[in-house]
Amino acid sequence: MRRPVLALTPVVMAVALSGCGMNSVPTAEENVNAKWADVQAAYQRRANLIPNLEATVKGAAASEKAILTDVVNARAKATSVQVNSADLSDPAKMQQFAQAQGQLSGSLSRLLANVEAYPNLKSQDNFQTLMSQLEATENRINIAIGDYNKAVQAYNTRIRTFPDAIGAKVFYGAKPKAPYQATTPGAENAPKVNFGA
Repeated sequence: MRRPVLALTPVVMAVALSGCGMNSVPTAEENVNAKWADVQAAYQRRANLIPNLEATVKGAAASEKAILTDVVNARAKATSVQVNSADLSDPAKMQQFAQAQGQLSGSLSRLLANVEAYPNLKSQDNFQTLMSQLEATENRINIAIGDYNKAVQAYNTRIRTFPDAIGAKVFYGAKPKAPYQATTPGAENAPKVNFGA
């Protein structure tokens, strides 16, 4: 009688542990980390495009030097703020990253709005190509952020709900991940461009 019970013990333990997040919590956390890497890659792509944009605009829009300088400075700040997977549970670090990226987005928006006043610059092939690449990159950033936030929601739900919450706390000491939030004031509104007086 004792032998069948002892033989079943490892099976019962394996089933019990599998229901406590032993595999699902790390899997969900790795998904969050992968999605964050996608966000970082999209922002890096944008940062890499800016020197090309700078060179193209410099030649045709010398009078907009202050705005161009803002873009270059914002890019430097945005690329200096780094968030790794260990920082994803730190809302303050996530906020700092979002603010730096928001400043760069705002500087780019001001530059692009002013460039509209330069028809010969707009017609340059290099500028058109850069604008298309920046637009595509902004779309990639938005998609990557959306995917990251979905992964964070799934992870945070998993570590807070039974039975995975048991394994998340006992075995991993899991902490909720911070979602990415826009910090630019009025970011929810489309920018208004006025070419009039």
